[in-house]
Amino acid sequence: MPHIYLLFDFAKDEAKAQQARHKLEGWKQAFRLDKRLLYKVERIAATPVDGDEQPAKDQKAKGKAKAKAAAKTEAAPPPSTSDEDIKLFVRLAFSGHEKLSEQRWVQRIPSEEPFREASLGVVKPGDANFEATEKQFEELK
Repeated sequence: MPHIYLLFDFAKDEAKAQQARHKLEGWKQAFRLDKRLLYKVERIAATPVDGDEQPAKDQKAKGKAKAKAAAKTEAAPPPSTSDEDIKLFVRLAFSGHEKLSEQRWVQRIPSEEPFREASLGVVKPGDANFEATEKQFEELK
């Protein structure tokens, strides 16, 4: 069964990525798309600039302070932006007789609210980077 991959790059906007993930979960349940619609999130950590590196001792002390602060503010909402680039991989896997449904989902997902603001890439079988995208999707948790 051929797959189509929709790649959404949310940059550092954690809130939009979470909204998109929740929307996909809702669609999966509402339309019974269990194995037809799969998604995975990739987080790419920002690399520190040469002057920003700190000795391990300072990082350990900061880590303890952050843990204490996090324990105090567990109920605080997550920040809307993070230091990581967030990419959402959506795999659509419809069988041959469901081509119309597949086409509708390929058009619908990017047109909905949280996905509209992310940069989109569509990878179909036969594209040059299809195998690399498929491998990357399988390697993600």
